[in-house]
Amino acid sequence: MNFIEIAQNRQSCRKYDPARMVEEEKLQSILEVARLSPSACNGQPYFITVCKGEKAKKVAKATQGMGMNKFAADAPVLIALSEMPYVATAAFGAKVKNNDYRSIDIGILSAYITAEATAQGLGTCILGWLDDKEIREICNLDGAVRLVITLGYASEDDKLRQKKRKDIPELIKIME
Repeated sequence: MNFIEIAQNRQSCRKYDPARMVEEEKLQSILEVARLSPSACNGQPYFITVCKGEKAKKVAKATQGMGMNKFAADAPVLIALSEMPYVATAAFGAKVKNNDYRSIDIGILSAYITAEATAQGLGTCILGWLDDKEIREICNLDGAVRLVITLGYASEDDKLRQKKRKDIPELIKIME
């Protein structure tokens, strides 16, 4: 699958097949791509926590406040992305330029993870609705949990939906 095909096929999976486990080699491929993800000053100011089994169930529950993300309970793997300190050069740049490079880096990381998962035939959903404190306790994390990614095989009836995106003129301006 080339990148345009990955982009065309990746969608937020909201119906997982709980009977199909993610093969270890596919998970390892996703984690290697995550490791190679670019970040400010190559500092990788994040930590990746892979949750399976009972830990995955507990983290899923911590994303379901107010009735949200019910589908997360069926995902066999949940990946928590938490903040870590900047490297000195990125910390300096963030302060001088008043820019939150950590959030940008975590966004890039999540894009890499979800793209590779799609290439591996897996479904993902990026969750920002979560209980940070509870997930930190479950996973014994110090840094703030910014995103959780559900990972697994989409249910057979979770078909590819038509993408609703802005047209190029609404989104892009080319200047010379």
